[in-house]
Parts: sequence; structure tokens; C-alpha cells
Amino acid sequence: MTSTELGDGDPGQLAFVDLDDATIDELLPFGAVRPMEGGDQLYQAGESTPDFFVILEGAVQMVRADSGAVIVTHGARRFIGELSLLTGQRAFLTARVSKPGRVLVIELPRFRELMSTKPDFSDTVFQSLLARRELLQTGDGAGAIRIVGSRYSPEAMALRSYATRSRLPHTWIDLEDIDDVPVYLASIGVRANDVPVVITPTARLRHATPGELATHLGLTYQSEPGYLCDLVVVGTGPAGLAAAVYGASEGLATLALDSVGVGGQAGASSRIENYVGFPNGVSGEDLVGRAAIQALRLGARLNAPCAVAGLRTDRGFQVVVLADGSEISTKAVIVASGARYRRLEVDDLERFEGAGLYYAATELEARVCREHEVIVVGGGNSAGQAAIYMAQQGSPVSLVVRRRELVETMSQYLIARIEADPRIEVLHHTEVRGLEGETHLERVTLEDNQTGRRWTAPCQGLFCFIGAIPATGWLNGCVALDRSGFVLTDRSLPDDVVAGSTFGARDPLPLETSLPGVFAVGDVRSGSLKRVAAAVGEGSSAVRSVHDYLATRS
Repeated sequence: MTSTELGDGDPGQLAFVDLDDATIDELLPFGAVRPMEGGDQLYQAGESTPDFFVILEGAVQMVRADSGAVIVTHGARRFIGELSLLTGQRAFLTARVSKPGRVLVIELPRFRELMSTKPDFSDTVFQSLLARRELLQTGDGAGAIRIVGSRYSPEAMALRSYATRSRLPHTWIDLEDIDDVPVYLASIGVRANDVPVVITPTARLRHATPGELATHLGLTYQSEPGYLCDLVVVGTGPAGLAAAVYGASEGLATLALDSVGVGGQAGASSRIENYVGFPNGVSGEDLVGRAAIQALRLGARLNAPCAVAGLRTDRGFQVVVLADGSEISTKAVIVASGARYRRLEVDDLERFEGAGLYYAATELEARVCREHEVIVVGGGNSAGQAAIYMAQQGSPVSLVVRRRELVETMSQYLIARIEADPRIEVLHHTEVRGLEGETHLERVTLEDNQTGRRWTAPCQGLFCFIGAIPATGWLNGCVALDRSGFVLTDRSLPDDVVAGSTFGARDPLPLETSLPGVFAVGDVRSGSLKRVAAAVGEGSSAVRSVHDYLATRS
């Protein structure tokens, strides 16, 4: 293959690789050679994930269906496609033949086989797919999917968050920046009561939700008759993604599901500075994004949003029940559903969620609040990271802490940075008592919990990190929990469970729950260390226990 050395150069150099004769000869047995005529379409925008095409002779243009704009032209020795080949997303560009010739067509199952068995080919193609996705996110190709709404709309914020976390090429159109909103909406064929709207090459999704968008793009779970998973991972935070990476890399048919989007709480973190291997820190979004792509490359399937509603056992297999009623049979399950941040006990909370009240501090939220007054509630590391990040964006920050000191709950390196930043004011013994605003949050009522004094502070963004509750409701009591609702595993299981007939003649495996073949990792597990590195370690270690469990079934 001829290209810039992998890892060097800009995305434009990495994205467009010419395959050499030896590589093409190696690929020929995996597909079929077909002629192509000028004007033919190899596939259209909106179709299911296309096959892998290698142009042997001729040229193919990648075209936006809505505008007819040519995004790029591929000539001989080039392959067609981008990251959708791994994620399963429907095509959002049309592949049109601009010069007749011949093309090698490799069906997706054979392409995935090539990606797992031909490391040199896999490395080159994988980096090219990533580079192409990056170019699409920042170039004209992003206009193929447009999200239209208000920056103060919780529904629009949910769509933007999902698209950003999923790294979908898209364009955000903020109605707050449009001079004549009715005229603009009429020009795209919708009305004010249709917002938020997602415009794709084949549809206008009115009142769109992340789930509807994912379904339309082909990113939700699609059952396959007779398909049996080796491993289903519920939750795609650091622990779940680590389990998916190790499960897939060790040959297990691995499926990972998440009710919201890839990343969990870590994906909402503005910066993680104590994760090994990143001396300058790394954003949670970037860390989990890399892990997700790694899992996909190794053959795992990731589907989100895809809510799990229950779990049961049937004839020796675990059955994961989805919210839509469909079921997935699997040999083993890893519970990595994590924990959710607690909500403030104030009036009108729901009205402001996504419209000034946030449970994440990323670039998405920062765009709305930049250089305006913000309040961060909480005394843990997540709150500290959020306060520092928002201050770096130019916002005056009030860090509201109900305790007397931060040292009880926050890492020292964060405390030192907060104390050194003049843009951050720490308010001890303080709690939120009220929220005010018209279309979005504008003011917050605070109270000194020692003196009872109350006052109102201007606030464009309220970031809430006040502890977490385990996401275990979907387990419906089928595994043992501690008093706080976290999942008990191995040595923490009650004596009567361990000594009973549940496990037969063996002891529970590391990280195994009271239900054999079901394991728990990360924040959802009782006694876990609530740190990203610990979650990654547990997720990878659990796969070893899965292998040991599967060995007992044979």
C-alpha cells in the first residue's frame, strides 16, 4: 500500500490511500469483480450499510443527495466508504460512477473477516476510515444530516449530545441565531411546532428523539434470527467498553448496549487528568470515543440508545429483554450499567433540564454558557473537573458545596487548581433552593445551610454533580444487591447464596453476581472504586471470568 506512514500527516493524507497490486491481488478472492458504467449508483444515501468497494478502473464520486455537491472523487486503487462500515450506520452519501470501469465488491461479512485476519490491511483501512469520518465532520459532508432547534431546548440538546457522542457527521442549526425563524422553517418544509427537526437525505424527522434518529440511521439493535451472543455487555461506560474490547479481541461474539449513548458518566467529563498514559489529561469524550472505535474494529457490536428493561434465565441461557420487547439470548452477561447522578430537590427541575441545568460539562454545554456566570454543584472530582473546565472557557464559576471542606471528597490536585484559579469561587455550606427563568435558566436561589441566609445569583448554566444512584432497576431483583442498590459480587455475596445450590460445587468467579454467568463491573458494583482506571480494569478482568464460566458449560 502506498500512503503517508500511518499515524503521520493530517487527516487529508491518511484518508485517501492507494492500494498496491499485491494488496489488490490479496483481496480479489474475497469478493466479486463487476463492471460499472458512467452514471451508475453503487449505492444511494439512506440505504443499509453498503458493501466494501475497491475501484479497479474508473472513478466514483461521493455526492450529497440533497444538494448534489460532490464531496470527494475516488479513482482507481481507492476503496469507498468510511466509519459506517464498522458502526453499521446507513449511507448518508450517494456513490455515483463518474468514469466507467470495474469495481471489486466485498460483502460486509467478508470485509469484517479481512479486518480481523489481515493486520496490515486492517491498520491501513482503519486509519483511513477514521480520517474520512473526521473530514466529514468538519466539511461539506456534515450537511447531509442537519439538526434544527434552539440551544435552550432540552430535546434539541439531547439530539446534539447523542450525535456528538456518536461522532455522527452533522450540522447544528440554532434557531436563536436565525433572524426570521418562521420564514426559515418554511423554507425547509417544517413548522415551529415540529422543532426539533432532523433532516437526513431521505426524511425529515419532526419532534425527533435520539432513539428515533438512531433507528432511522440504522444504529439501534436489529435482531438476527438464530443469532446467539457469547457475551452481552449492558452499559458502555469505561467498564463496559473495556469488556467489549477484551471480549471481541478474545473471539467472543460480543454485543454492547446503552440506554443513552456511548461513554457513560466518563463521556460527560470535560477532562480526566489522572488516567495512566495521558500526562496532559484527556477528555472523557475522547477517551471513550477511542475505546468504542477500538471495540468496533475488533468486531464488537455497539448499539445506542438501546434501553434494557429486564434479564431472565431460560434453559441455561441469559435472556436480555429490551424496552421494545425484543429479546437477546446470550451465554453470559456483564452488567456495566453504572450509576446516574442524583437530581436536585427543587421545584421546576424538569423544566430546566437541558435548558440551563446540565449533568455533563463538555464542549456542547460550554457553547451555551461560555463567558456567562455558571454554578457547579457538588464536592467530588466530577464537580471539580467541571468547575475548572468552565472557568477555562471564560465563565465566572461558583462551586457550591454543602460540606465544610473539599478534602473529604475531592482529589488534592483538583483542589489545588481550584484554589489557584481566580475565576472560581468556592461556596461552602451552600445548597440550591430554587430555579428561575422564562425559556431557560436565568437565576438560582442559594442558601447557607448554617445560617439560613438566602440570595439569588445570575446563572446561565447550572451543572449538577451531587452523587449517584445505581442503575439497577432493570435487573428486577434477579441478582443480589446491597442496601444502596449496588450489585453484590463474589466475596460480597451473602453466605447462604455461596453455600447454597446456586453455584453447585464451585465458588463464585471474580466479579460474578448471585446469578451464575452474570457479572458486574464498574460503578454499578458494590464496593467498586469509583475511578475510570479501576472501571477499565474490572471490565477487562470480567472477560477472563466469562471465559472460565463458559468453560464450565462445555
